[in-house]
Amino acid sequence: MIKLIASCAWICLLTAGASFAMVSMKFDHQTAPPATDSSGQTLEYKKLPVINVPMIADGAVQGYVVAELGYTYNQSLVKEALLPDVYLLDETFRKIYSDTTLDFRHLEKYDVNALTKELAQKVNQRLQAEVVKDVLVQELNFFPKSDILR
Repeated sequence: MIKLIASCAWICLLTAGASFAMVSMKFDHQTAPPATDSSGQTLEYKKLPVINVPMIADGAVQGYVVAELGYTYNQSLVKEALLPDVYLLDETFRKIYSDTTLDFRHLEKYDVNALTKELAQKVNQRLQAEVVKDVLVQELNFFPKSDILR
């Protein structure tokens, strides 16, 4: 009986020591510094909600482009309480909806780099400052109307 109690106490001490060692090792490491751009300004990352853009051809909705974007921005340049989210969502919808070069049947051939650069440029123009550094695409898909469940 004494061997059982001693072995249980030994296991508890080992578990407590291992837990303490792991916690102290975790806090000893330095956290990564925040991302900075070339001018040394701190950048923040923000993920936008998913946006659905209807694709209209031949007078009817053919399907929807689903885009999920994120962006990096300079927090110190945000002059208003309003983040660039609404401007970026608006510009994304306008660009995809009105882009005549977008062939929704062959979405993989779309120039995503030009899209992201243009979105950042237009949002910065509307905000009258270089707030948005990069626009990042997390998802860009087309769903035909026939694939959408009713």
